[in-house]
Amino acid sequence: MSSVRVVLTGSTGFVGRAVLGALLREGGAGGRDVEGGRDVEVRAVVRTVPADAGVSAGVEWVRADLSDPASLDGVASGADVLVHLACRVDGDAEECERTNVGGTRAIVAEARRAGVGRVVQLSTAAVYGPGPHRGIPVDGVTPAPVSAASRTRLAAERLALDAGGVVLRPGLVLGAGDRWVVPALGELLRRVPTAWDGGRGQVSAVDVGDLARLVSALVSMPDDVPSGVYHASHPVPVRNRDLMARLAELDVLPSATGDLPWDQCLARLRETPGRISERQFELLARDHWYESEEIWRLTGCTPGPGPLERLGGAAGWYRGWLGGG
Repeated sequence: MSSVRVVLTGSTGFVGRAVLGALLREGGAGGRDVEGGRDVEVRAVVRTVPADAGVSAGVEWVRADLSDPASLDGVASGADVLVHLACRVDGDAEECERTNVGGTRAIVAEARRAGVGRVVQLSTAAVYGPGPHRGIPVDGVTPAPVSAASRTRLAAERLALDAGGVVLRPGLVLGAGDRWVVPALGELLRRVPTAWDGGRGQVSAVDVGDLARLVSALVSMPDDVPSGVYHASHPVPVRNRDLMARLAELDVLPSATGDLPWDQCLARLRETPGRISERQFELLARDHWYESEEIWRLTGCTPGPGPLERLGGAAGWYRGWLGGG
């Protein structure tokens, strides 16, 4: 039995918490990869050690900051795998550049100096920019990111790929801890309280727990997955009307009444200002789905029943978050 030593960034974020849990799901002195029979030891690189770190057996917490490359010296020493999840998704262009590009360059360089043999990086399907996108393969359309966060995350992909890494581009990520997708749908439903163009839009989505299982499989599998970019959503896209109906069934969001064509939906949105932009409305309500079968096949990791089925387990968290906001 061998041990896999993992350097993990972003472990206190939405996806990172789920990945850390997946890596350590067997508890004890480290996580146990059941199929591969290998222990997993995690070195979590964080700006601030969380208050509950004491209960996280099997984790070595290391303080460092991606925006300060000097602070990363030595963090990958003795490691086998770098799982780079941390990124900046808000802030201005300079802040995104410093963290997403500069930070990735620094952590990947540190991993290469330390002889780390495997790199896994989390990106986003948002790098493709405006749709509609319908069942496209990786780079089936030329990436055209529209935000500073997406532009710099696309640039950061190249740094991981140059190190022989695997880059994952999930679409919408759902589950307990999601403070963007379902809250945004709730705001949009208040501003445009009707079905959106029949709810026919389809999007790539994945439950955060299933995404975490996929990352864990990439960490612990004995053979390398070929370096490259992979879509990392559930292979079956989610239709908007089905997602909204499921959220209503779980008493997370109210039911939509009536229906409006897309141009009228946009007109209603403009009449009621809010946080969510037209671009984000299109991302959530219109076709943005991507072929995602390959990475599940290569890892031998089952994608699970799909994000709609998983929502039941997150419904209480969503109700609490939306009710408190």
